[in-house]
Amino acid sequence: MVWNGKLERIDDNRWKISREQFPGMRTDAVIYSSEELLKHVVQDNSPQQAANVACLPGIVGNSMAMPDIHWGYGFPIGGVAAVDAGSGCISPGGIGFDINCGVRLIKTDLTLEDIGGRTKELIDALYKNVPSGLGSKGLTRITQNDLSDILDIGSRWAVENGYGWEKDLKVTEEEGCMQDADQTGVGEKSRKRGLPELGSLGSGNHFLELDVVDDVFDERTAKAYGLKKGCITITVHCGSRGCGHQIATDYLQKMEHYVKSGKIDLPDRQLACAPLDDPLGEEYYRAMCCGANYAWANRQMITHWARESFEQVLGDSAENMGMDVVYDVAHNIAKMERHDIDRHHQDVLVHRKGATRAFAPGRSEITLKYRDFGQPVLIPGDMATGTYVLAGRKGAMEETFGSTCHGAGRQMSRKSAIENLNIDAVRKSMSDRGIYLKSGSDNGVLEEAPDAYKDVDEIIEVVCNAGLTAKVAKLTPIGVVKG
Repeated sequence: MVWNGKLERIDDNRWKISREQFPGMRTDAVIYSSEELLKHVVQDNSPQQAANVACLPGIVGNSMAMPDIHWGYGFPIGGVAAVDAGSGCISPGGIGFDINCGVRLIKTDLTLEDIGGRTKELIDALYKNVPSGLGSKGLTRITQNDLSDILDIGSRWAVENGYGWEKDLKVTEEEGCMQDADQTGVGEKSRKRGLPELGSLGSGNHFLELDVVDDVFDERTAKAYGLKKGCITITVHCGSRGCGHQIATDYLQKMEHYVKSGKIDLPDRQLACAPLDDPLGEEYYRAMCCGANYAWANRQMITHWARESFEQVLGDSAENMGMDVVYDVAHNIAKMERHDIDRHHQDVLVHRKGATRAFAPGRSEITLKYRDFGQPVLIPGDMATGTYVLAGRKGAMEETFGSTCHGAGRQMSRKSAIENLNIDAVRKSMSDRGIYLKSGSDNGVLEEAPDAYKDVDEIIEVVCNAGLTAKVAKLTPIGVVKG
């Protein structure tokens, strides 16, 4: 369904849907996009979702969408909205079913010469050691008591149980643990789904990728992040698996009933929400924090097995190979934060659904080693073009509650990709680029084929030209594991 509403041009990178355009809008909706990208944006009617989000009770500032915007559940993917921490509401559709889906970047001190043509061996080892694909289960059997600890303390549980290094926590958002987690509201089905899946990649757009740092745009910041031209890196993209999905599903059902009771008027039932000062809203927020903690523990365990894979293939220790975590970012989450609004400090809950935190230099939430440089922002493109490393900038603090894009954004649905793309052509294209692809299914590859995504270079130009972020480095893939 094509968007037929009115978009007012603010400048080359911003477009507005005025609050006067639709009944119930409490504020304007702003879409960050170039004119060229806008042709894709209007094709799936996702601007209507951005306008719908502007109807949420307690919304503060604009409803926003990043240039990778596309149709989602309730919120558009790429959507950002802040609500007052006291009088606002929380919406599972503003976080997503895959709670704390996110990206982790691991650097090495190795070059292509150092790995000596063993890219295929490394990818095969990663594929073997990190379970992937639909219904994949982790290699480690955990107990219900372990799971309770994971929901409470996240990555800390993994590190304390030998899956990683203490310093990994310092370069993970929230140090890998949302302190407001309370598992009282996490149902038995969520626990049952989460128990076998810890330490697995899953399917869909989740991946493990070997990259080479091909371009460095900001030498000073890249050095602070531990990145240098020519070095090998590992990118991990996954989330909270069935545990987080079930938490979202359970609370969406509860909130739909709450909305139907007539307490909240919304233009779309998929925006189902509950006030933060209502027991239902508070319970979901705390359960969502548990889902986020599970995701961080999941990526921490995958980090451990990625290091082990390199050790097995290359015969050296992860420490000697410099396999440090650069950073771990969440892009499906809601966080309590303090922001300057109309020259006043205000506590807000920021929904980021397919959007990444991008705090500017100086914010106390940024780990000390990066505080003078801005928060690292990790933006994967498609599996043929790799990942950008950006740094948060002042414009994000002034306009988007410290938020930016999260990827290239789909321009073709999964169904359409399967029906219209050719698996042999996709695999040949990857091979011709020198990228070794390991996957569990042909359909999984077709769904995530490069042609299914927008041009990540154009996405990055918008967020950088808008002053939300600055380019630090570009990583180019040499090997990919797809679920």
